[in-house]
Amino acid sequence: MNPVIACVVPCYNEEAAIGKVVRDLRASLPEAALYVYDNASTDGTVAEALKAGAVVRHEPRKGKGNVIRRAFADIEAHALLIIDGDDTYDASRAREMVDLLFEGPYDQVVGARRGIVDTAYRSGHALGNKMLTGTVRSLFGNDVSDMLSGYRVFSRRYFKSFPALSREFETETEMTVHALSLRLPTAELEVDFKDRPAGSVSKLRTYRDGWRILKLILGLTRRQRPSLFHSVIAGLLTLVALALGLPLVSEFVETGTVPRLPTAVLVAAIMVIAVLVLLVGYIMESFMHMRQEQARLAHLTHPAPSRSTDFVPVLLKDSACGS
Repeated sequence: MNPVIACVVPCYNEEAAIGKVVRDLRASLPEAALYVYDNASTDGTVAEALKAGAVVRHEPRKGKGNVIRRAFADIEAHALLIIDGDDTYDASRAREMVDLLFEGPYDQVVGARRGIVDTAYRSGHALGNKMLTGTVRSLFGNDVSDMLSGYRVFSRRYFKSFPALSREFETETEMTVHALSLRLPTAELEVDFKDRPAGSVSKLRTYRDGWRILKLILGLTRRQRPSLFHSVIAGLLTLVALALGLPLVSEFVETGTVPRLPTAVLVAAIMVIAVLVLLVGYIMESFMHMRQEQARLAHLTHPAPSRSTDFVPVLLKDSACGS
């Protein structure tokens, strides 16, 4: 029995590119079910997707994260591929990525971007990607070189156990950290990355979306590495207390008095807060381990990716213009 493969293409105003993306995916994976998730486009994206032969679904809530959450919940398949609808990724490599997933077997295969033209990355994006990826690698693990890639293939047990809490472009960061925190088997395949076609406009905002991703990384660190997060805060508070308290200790040794009592009280209060923050971090670490165990068990309720399996997913019975 052949595995069921689904392709999901999130789109917002990609009239100039979506037709080619769908046709390239069809050429590479002729057996796959192709879904274009329209995210409230105001141009001819839907018409072009239908013309190319894709099933069109609609997600009115703006943001790529909302599309991913909807698609992961709706679609039944053994493997699910996502790719942006702007024709910047090499869709002809889809077959290789799906084959690699099954051969591993892996839970995630990431298309690591390789710019084939100097203008493939907008100004600041390449540097920002390296900085954010480096931050995630140092905090959660070294199994990823392109954290923000929007070209990925997932096993069923990945996309059916992924919480998908993000709303916008930070969803790739959430996907990466989810795999790293649960130590899910992940592989990378280098793929070409090129300019958008004429008439296609990027929706990314370098500083706004970079700040969103950084905030998500900090939030994930607080939730996934609470002992580290709280230890850093406790350490900073301790440094402040030492800076204020050491002169007082020195004066007390010399004179036997504490001339600045309010400062001494403040130092004591800061140290108490530092200890409490540290204790909260270790308590939250215990809860985090329980959450990881639950997430791992949810992950294991689904079979490993395989070309031969008794699991038979039922594809959604959409008309070509279904919502």
